[in-house]
Amino acid sequence: MMKRRFICIVCGLALTLPSWAAKPASTVKTNNEVILHAWCWSFNTIRENMKAIADAGFTIVQTPPAQLCVTETKGDKGGGNKLFGEGYWYYHYQPTDWKIGNYQVGTRDDFKALCDEAKKYGVRIIVDVLPNHTSIDDTRTTAELDAAVGGHKNLYHQAGFTEIKNYNDRLQCTTGQMGGLPDVNTENPDFQFYYMTYVNDLIQLGCRGFRYDTAKHIGLPSDPKDPKSPENDFWDVAMGRKAVKGLKLALPEDSLFIYGEVLQDKNVKETEYAEYMKLTASNYGYIMREALQAGKFDTTKAGNWYHPVEPYKLISWVESHDTYCNAHESANLTNDQIRAAWAWLAARQFSTPLFYSRPNNSSPENVWGDNIVGARGNDQFIHPEVAAVNKFRKAMSGLAETLHYSADAKVGEVCRGKKGAMLVNFSADAVAVNMPTTLPNGKYIDPVHGSIFKVKKGVITGKVAPLASYVLVKK
Repeated sequence: MMKRRFICIVCGLALTLPSWAAKPASTVKTNNEVILHAWCWSFNTIRENMKAIADAGFTIVQTPPAQLCVTETKGDKGGGNKLFGEGYWYYHYQPTDWKIGNYQVGTRDDFKALCDEAKKYGVRIIVDVLPNHTSIDDTRTTAELDAAVGGHKNLYHQAGFTEIKNYNDRLQCTTGQMGGLPDVNTENPDFQFYYMTYVNDLIQLGCRGFRYDTAKHIGLPSDPKDPKSPENDFWDVAMGRKAVKGLKLALPEDSLFIYGEVLQDKNVKETEYAEYMKLTASNYGYIMREALQAGKFDTTKAGNWYHPVEPYKLISWVESHDTYCNAHESANLTNDQIRAAWAWLAARQFSTPLFYSRPNNSSPENVWGDNIVGARGNDQFIHPEVAAVNKFRKAMSGLAETLHYSADAKVGEVCRGKKGAMLVNFSADAVAVNMPTTLPNGKYIDPVHGSIFKVKKGVITGKVAPLASYVLVKK
């Protein structure tokens, strides 16, 4: 999503444990996927780096939005990462038509070439899709789109140009204008047919999943209806459970990786959205960033996903493009800090972790670095520690997690059965480790740093460097 943000503060909330929390960890579904969010990379850039992506252990790549989008807007001073005077990063979050290809990320042929290359490496391509709204300047929509949906006015909800004032009001939230973005009538069968034609074209070219931007702003069957909408059936159509004008999703929904941006807040209906797709665990990202700022774990929080949905259906991150780009909520974190929290997240049994690719040569002092839209992000996605934990995650498939913390809470340990463990130092201090573990007795050597750890009678000892992670696997 672009240019809007609501930060959910989870500190001090009284929480009731969800039903899944009562289940033994080993019985809860898991997966081995790891997502690289190739933020603002062009299709060709992603394709050219596919071997490096696969070698680093990523199994899914999320691309930028692929549809037609707005170009340079007069008077827009933007927020960095500009494309040679033709548009900022958030312009590709302002659709003008749902056809594959735009000036920022590449053509339809470029996308096909990317999918073909990804298939060679066993990597799935998922696309950021956004049926919820159009460009802020609604006059930019194409004549073809307007004609296809029965005229320009039929493209939008009745309240589509009325700004949302109360995000907890579900009718406003799902039919009103958000941050100046006019709200599309996603229940219009003509729009649904047009949009599903676009989705099926992506699938035909090799796309194998979608990230639904602003998903919580598209109504559920239980939500109040817009006067123009006889039925809130968009999600049933989008997931292939219902045909529209004889057209259905080209592949079964369970063969695709689909998740929605349903940022946690009041009255979000997370469990109902989860009936259709995986969901973002945005509150857990806040917990991770809070721990990094403190230089230690809050051991009462680090093991809780802060979400009512079963964790195998969650997408987790240390930071997202929104937390980095909009209010720069996470931009003050260093690459070392991001890697440390990533190791913790990716080593765990639950959720599907997403690694956000920051701009090249960016830093807390220079958020935008030297990137332009289309260029590769920095090289953190291939850092040895990132690659090591990605591969650790796959190697630990199906093994239950046990979490331990050092006495000062600076170091955390994710044990996966008796087969392996990940040690992570969240602090800026070197720490001598002496803490519980499930690993069998013996000597363990981390392959990245060459550091040696010893296990005796259920206790692990050794030394960890500041903001570093260590993979320990039983031979």
